[in-house]
Amino acid sequence: MRRAKGARLCLPALVVGITLWAIIPAWAQTDFSGEWTRVPDEDSSLNPDLGDWVGLPLNASALRRAETWDASQWTLPEWQCRPHGGAYFKREPAALTITKEIDPVTREVTAFNAEWLRQVRIPIYLDGRLHPSQYAPHNWLGFSTAVWEGDMLKITTTHLKESYLRRNGVPVSDKAKLTEYWIRNGDYLVWITITEDPVYLTEPLVWSSNYRLNLQQEVPPYPCTVVTEVVRPRGVIPHALPGENDSIKQFTDRLKIPLETIWAGAETMYPEFKSKLRSTR
Repeated sequence: MRRAKGARLCLPALVVGITLWAIIPAWAQTDFSGEWTRVPDEDSSLNPDLGDWVGLPLNASALRRAETWDASQWTLPEWQCRPHGGAYFKREPAALTITKEIDPVTREVTAFNAEWLRQVRIPIYLDGRLHPSQYAPHNWLGFSTAVWEGDMLKITTTHLKESYLRRNGVPVSDKAKLTEYWIRNGDYLVWITITEDPVYLTEPLVWSSNYRLNLQQEVPPYPCTVVTEVVRPRGVIPHALPGENDSIKQFTDRLKIPLETIWAGAETMYPEFKSKLRSTR
């Protein structure tokens, strides 16, 4: 009888052990929270040249919009405090803060919040919620949900406002979708962004950005005040007409590349294009 009683006493302990083992993987997921500093690379310039569209799968509509862009648009009152769009800002060399939200009962991470200097906060939900209807309002950084794939976090972002992919006139539409991955290796965070846009891109655009943990970093507040930077008549919007933007030729002349190079779209993403470019010289 004692032996049978002891076996019965072990059963609850076994059940508790199995339950705890089922919960532990949620506790053991990678912690992405912290202060992160962008690691500069060859494609993280703040203000790229007008005409620097090589390596982007742009269609004719995107190239036409980029061609007519003028940097003076940033001086318009409507643009001065306008947030950067989500398809662009994850490439911005700015300080990043990631915080996490934890369920008080299960201790599972239910959301991460990512926020850069001079930017609004992105909540990234891990609680299984669905994305809003296609008719729901869009915002600058979109609506993001995520799932774990091992220690890697896969993020899906929709409901973005129309904005830009690069700060030289390259547009991105409000129909764009981002598939993102967070990968942490020690003090380094790799942020991969795959942008799909049926309006302006002929194929997905894959970018990766790197951040390093910075224990001394503190992202300050950034109150934005609109001022008169350039005095101009009311209603005037800086722009250039198609075929009349001299800044584009200045860019190709400086790099000594054929002018047609910048209009080639997705073809410029692949190694074969470099050989083709050599043959034209």
